[in-house]
Amino acid sequence: MNKPSSATSKAQDQTRDPGCPAEPDGEPDDASLVSRSREGDLTAFDALVTRYRRRIYSIIHQMVRNEADAWDLSQDAFIKAWNALSRFEERSSFYTWLYRIAHNVTYDWLRRNRIRPEAEFDDSLQTTADPAAATVPSAPQGPDESLAQSETGQRIREAIAQLSPAHRETILLKEVEGCQYKEIAERMDCSIGTVMSRLFYARKKLQSLLGDLYGQS
Repeated sequence: MNKPSSATSKAQDQTRDPGCPAEPDGEPDDASLVSRSREGDLTAFDALVTRYRRRIYSIIHQMVRNEADAWDLSQDAFIKAWNALSRFEERSSFYTWLYRIAHNVTYDWLRRNRIRPEAEFDDSLQTTADPAAATVPSAPQGPDESLAQSETGQRIREAIAQLSPAHRETILLKEVEGCQYKEIAERMDCSIGTVMSRLFYARKKLQSLLGDLYGQS
């Protein structure tokens, strides 16, 4: 069966919030699209790609910090998902399963290229990752306050970049994506205890790097 190249070519399309298994407006849910895709329906798989393309790209981009590589790895993840659909046992959601594939593709690439990832918090990436999220404008800020927040954000980004890849990804899933421990464990294919341990040591490291922001001297 041919690879779904057409499914991964619309890189600029908007996507829906991927956290909802049932879709509004009478559109098919993930389970229906997966079932049709297994029967060779490329249109159904294209719908899955369109639904999750931006979210997967955003997560990968936070790890590799390069647009071209992030798009290539995203496409690779979807192609691998297509080829592995027959082995998807539906013990987790399709997105969780897809996330694991994207995770493995990214870490394999990082190891092959001997690259230390430089993931960081970035408001534009958060918006890209969840285009359906409502945006509430805040009250106008004075220049001093804006500058202080900008400098604080930069310090946080620099501190996050110093974490190990596993600790960095766990922090991003918990603090940026708002995932629960069980969901993080499923996505990273590890135990809940491992997730808790990674978060503990990641936060401890951040606290040592950003002591004054935690109220320390």
